Amino acid sequence: MYIITQLKFKNFTKLISLVIISVLFISVACQEPKTQVDLIYHGATIYTVNQEFEISDAVAIHEGKFVAVGSESEILSNYESNNVIDLEGKTVYPGFIDAHTHFFRYGEGLRVIDLVGTKSFEELIKKVKNYADANPEEPWILGGGWDQNLWEGQEFPSREKLDELFPNKPVLLTRIDGHAALVNQKALSLGGVNASTKLLGGSVLVENGKTTGILIDNAIDLVSAKIPKTTEQQARKSLLAAQENCFEVGLTSVAEAGLDREVIELFEKMYQDSSLKMRIYAMVTPTKENMDYYFERGPFQNDNLTIRSFKIYGDGALGSRGAALLKPYSDKPDETGFLLSTEDDFKILASKMYEHGFQMNTHCIGDSANRTLLNIYADVLKGKNDLRWRIEHAQVVNPADIKKFADFSIIPSVQPTHATSDMYWAEQRLGPERIKHAYTFKELLDQNGMIALGSDFPVEFINPLYGFHAAVARKDKNNWPDEGFQIENKLTREEALKGMTIWAAYSNFEENLKGSIEPGKLADLVIMEKDIMVEDAENLRELPIWATIIGGKSVYQKDK
Repeated sequence: MYIITQLKFKNFTKLISLVIISVLFISVACQEPKTQVDLIYHGATIYTVNQEFEISDAVAIHEGKFVAVGSESEILSNYESNNVIDLEGKTVYPGFIDAHTHFFRYGEGLRVIDLVGTKSFEELIKKVKNYADANPEEPWILGGGWDQNLWEGQEFPSREKLDELFPNKPVLLTRIDGHAALVNQKALSLGGVNASTKLLGGSVLVENGKTTGILIDNAIDLVSAKIPKTTEQQARKSLLAAQENCFEVGLTSVAEAGLDREVIELFEKMYQDSSLKMRIYAMVTPTKENMDYYFERGPFQNDNLTIRSFKIYGDGALGSRGAALLKPYSDKPDETGFLLSTEDDFKILASKMYEHGFQMNTHCIGDSANRTLLNIYADVLKGKNDLRWRIEHAQVVNPADIKKFADFSIIPSVQPTHATSDMYWAEQRLGPERIKHAYTFKELLDQNGMIALGSDFPVEFINPLYGFHAAVARKDKNNWPDEGFQIENKLTREEALKGMTIWAAYSNFEENLKGSIEPGKLADLVIMEKDIMVEDAENLRELPIWATIIGGKSVYQKDK
């Protein structure tokens, strides 16, 4: 009896085991197979910057685009990959977009004398001489980045020392903003410039009947046109160096403010051979040749390149007193700056842009330039629209003109570090009342709910975290002033992050491609060990990028 009972028990146990195995088999058989993807990141704080500004902790990427973003358990349960990376608490953002740069010029500048931060004219001369001694084969001596506002007396330099050192070799040294230059007599002679030279939108500074060597705005072109043309090999080398530096600071897209067809076509060549990976929104320079070609071609966009705008210069810069003001400069009562073209010329350009479906993106620094171009925009745009015309810089805007941005759907494209670079001397130019209407980023944002943030590099540094810090703290690299510069116009961290991601993308007609971490968009990411959304403001500029990802592939890895 015992043996029979034992046999029955064993058979029952076997039956139960078979049932359990069958249930498990059926369960596995019914379970959906995981989707294979190229890359999974998990274990992170991921700022999606989607419409709800959601924060997730995992993302799946396939064929260069985001496939899914969500919780770690959700992503790992539904997706598998041969490349699963635990980010161990790091922070992820959409790839940073700089809404206003001179990317090509920055690359070119890496081949010339770097004069940024020189503390005196004597230091400038020393750097120029050292360069000339080390590069005797160069036909021209070129440099850029000086700023007389950093020197004692804050006065423009003059050419006498350059004439003494380089009587037979032309010298052209561009100011930090690109709107003034110091040249020697040899360069003036090559450009046919003398004390009686007059031109629209520029000036040749003269003292005691002699040229000082300072050229403002359009006058620079008279000399720069004589510089030997950059070869394609040189240009390629410069662009690759520029993109490498940009990747290191987390930039995955740049808006290039003013290019000729030749450079844009070089970009296209470099995309074809995969050497250029930086995504570019190219504003075209409005020469007749460029307009004829691109108007016939029409707006163009792919994953790497957008061409649907022209960059127009309304006026000059505040630092060189070329910005067009409604009332005279406080420190030069006989000067008001100037427009770089006539109002009629701007109107003609606006009509052409509208007719051919291109954005008009106009450099406007002074309140007169802003008013003039806003009114011209208004006459063409009529009212609310989705044409996304932009005012680049929008530095000094009279309160009576602010509302025009909202009324005509005009996007302010600003550079936060301009405020913290100019704050030491801007009030000298504008006076105590007018300075209150300068660098009003929060006010510009509030009137239409969007603002695009950039740097204007190489006028400023390429690091977008400098702009983020300037936007949210309104302080310089030394975290001065303690209370912030005109702190009422600071942005929140969420606003600043949107300004350098989704809003910048929107201003470029690229919001369906990039600017947020959402399924279907290009897998451009920035990964950091620290979180700029919570880190102490005083540390923001020093936070390193851990990795920069374009299309799901690493283009920069810290310590790699």
